[in-house]
Amino acid sequence: MAQATQEFGEWPLKRLMTEVVGSGHKSADDMTRGQAREAFQRILAGEPDATTLGAFWLANRWKRNTPEELAAYTDVMREESVVTAEPDCDPVDCGANYDGKHTSAVLGVGAGIVAAAAGTPIVVHSGDRVPTQKATAYKHVLDELGVRTELEPAESAEMVDETGFGFYYQPAFNPGIQDLYDRRDQMGVRTFVNTIETVANPANADVHLGSFYHLAFAKKLTDLIKASDELDYSRAIFFQGMEGYDDIRPGYTKVAEWARPDASSGDDESFEDYEIETGEYGMEMESEDLAVDDVTGDSATITEEVLAGERDDHFADAIALNGALRMYARRDVDTLEDGLERARQFVDDGSAEAVLEDLCAF
Repeated sequence: MAQATQEFGEWPLKRLMTEVVGSGHKSADDMTRGQAREAFQRILAGEPDATTLGAFWLANRWKRNTPEELAAYTDVMREESVVTAEPDCDPVDCGANYDGKHTSAVLGVGAGIVAAAAGTPIVVHSGDRVPTQKATAYKHVLDELGVRTELEPAESAEMVDETGFGFYYQPAFNPGIQDLYDRRDQMGVRTFVNTIETVANPANADVHLGSFYHLAFAKKLTDLIKASDELDYSRAIFFQGMEGYDDIRPGYTKVAEWARPDASSGDDESFEDYEIETGEYGMEMESEDLAVDDVTGDSATITEEVLAGERDDHFADAIALNGALRMYARRDVDTLEDGLERARQFVDDGSAEAVLEDLCAF
């Protein structure tokens, strides 16, 4: 990790503010890759004072970061903060918005376990009440289920290989970002850190599954991946999830799918967007049908009951569909229909419940 005594270039954050990014949304200039790298190196080293850092974060929010700036921030994070640990398998990296959900059930734990039972290994990662929402994320549902979450990265990789599902805990694998917690909390608004932490990729996975609020932002994220020197994803699927999370919305969900060019097959780079309509899969439900009163407790209970085959309702359908999307992301199935069939098969035969038991015993 960067140290406060290290030497920097000629671009302290205050100078970047006055000469490049700080003049407002319409008149601000974009940073060069070198300037953005130096800025985040200084931030991770704790060099800027709190006022200057807050102003810099707000200026970036006003002017809107370019993919190149975000890639520079990501690369510095990966180089100087992220501790990676690769499982032997090649999992799907699920880096949903860290700051959690307030009103709807967290389905990703159940969906990931169903996918793992079907042979698609899954990695999820999050922190603990991350700003700005500080709401229920993966960690809290897993804690409620009795799964260990405060793991070192090597333990997380072992969990993936033993059970097919693994959790990476941000304070352990990304300590530089964790050190920014208090300053982020004081901001009161999201910063670019909320974006880059979702692609930290602690398992060095080949496939990423994430979420976005607007399709243009999904394209920005794929351009970030392309511009990054540290991210080796060959495929990424982003979708407009519930509350910004990686759960497909009931009704209509916009999806963006990207793949790098593949020299071995001759395939070109691809980017396409399409819609998922839950009604097309026999799931007539609305967002309100997946709302819960106690997001942490109810999400855990719903997950247990769905995996045990005790529910045949909208929650069971939603977990199966989200599990199918994880299988599709890794190309373990050709279509969501095939994934749904597998998801239901491995719930019905007890395999999904067995994965949860293995996780609790890990």
